[in-house]
Amino acid sequence: MKTAFIIFLILIVGFVILLYNAQKSSRAEVASGLVGGKLSKCPDKPNCVSSEDIDDSSHYITPLIITKNNTIDIVKILKNVIREMGGAIEAERENYIAATFTSKVFKFVDDLEIRIDPIQKVIHIRSASRVGHGDMGVNKKRIELLKKLFNKQSS
Repeated sequence: MKTAFIIFLILIVGFVILLYNAQKSSRAEVASGLVGGKLSKCPDKPNCVSSEDIDDSSHYITPLIITKNNTIDIVKILKNVIREMGGAIEAERENYIAATFTSKVFKFVDDLEIRIDPIQKVIHIRSASRVGHGDMGVNKKRIELLKKLFNKQSS
């Protein structure tokens, strides 16, 4: 019985150390940024969604459609929505926004990137976990909420 308890304790301590290292690693990384003027492709893991690569059916989500002509208002609305959802704006350039979302329990950091394409009249979105393999659908749900809030505030 004592041996089983010691093994159990070792496993718990190992798990806590593993979580701590993953959390530390997720905070040290940065968003992928634009690659060739587009959002970077999702890695071969289910913890990322993107509207930029239509050929990647396992990660693809539809982009937001731009109905207004004023991109300044669009950026303002997107930033408001991100903050309302609990995100922090990390970078902003012309037609690009990078934000982070931190999980409440383990403090893992996820990246949200937005690229506004005024010519095609779409807003491309990418949401990805920095560490781990799966995300239990968190990134897809985040994008769905962002779309819902954006459409509500822009109408």
